[in-house]
Amino acid sequence: SISSIDFNCNNFVQSHLDNYLSKDNKLLSRMLAVSEYYFPVFEKYLDKYDLPLELKYLSIVESALNPSARSASGARGLWQFMYPTGREYDLDVTSYIDERLDPHKSTDAACKYFIKLFDVFGDWNLVLAAYNGGPGYIQRKLISTGKNNFWELQPYLRRETRNYVPKFMAITYLMHYHKEYNIVPDSIKIIRSELDTLSINYQINFTTLSEITCLSKEEISQYNPAYKNEVFPKNSILNLPSIVIEDYLLN
Repeated sequence: SISSIDFNCNNFVQSHLDNYLSKDNKLLSRMLAVSEYYFPVFEKYLDKYDLPLELKYLSIVESALNPSARSASGARGLWQFMYPTGREYDLDVTSYIDERLDPHKSTDAACKYFIKLFDVFGDWNLVLAAYNGGPGYIQRKLISTGKNNFWELQPYLRRETRNYVPKFMAITYLMHYHKEYNIVPDSIKIIRSELDTLSINYQINFTTLSEITCLSKEEISQYNPAYKNEVFPKNSILNLPSIVIEDYLLN
């Protein structure tokens, strides 16, 4: 399909393709299953900001679609926001909530960040490199090397950033053409219920909510990954299956 991202199948991309196929087949199966829940959310925001829909695959490279993912450097969530960048894009972090873990708010923030990076670099491969290495780092490298595209710049970059764009291209290709490699979605249980939001005007903990709704605390957390310490503070907005909200309101 035609994309505004300049995809390339060179040796670097091929080596990541081979790597995923030989070592990470299980990861791909799991991503195919989990993506059924997260990709519609990502596509909604990418479409809202008129961004390339393939950017949804970047979250696999970033977090393997785990909203609670945490890196050694302290980046959190599906899009791996560091605290300062998260704050810059209005992601709140308090003792009760970490909006970097909220699939909707963090995706909206990631889209705004993509737009800002594209305004700076005007080239999606450089945007991807900057998302990983930081815009200042990529700008300095472009100036010091005199290069103006990712593949020419690649040898001068630190290892993680050098591999980041080829990895993204490999995962995008495999998620797209998984059937040709006999990779099928894992049978893990994915949330398929229609979700709705419920606003509460008092504090409630996960245990009480679990008793009222008959959902396990794990399920409640899966629907609301941004909340910490198993507590919803006053005026929280909860994501729960519509059918559960109906029962809750009736009771």
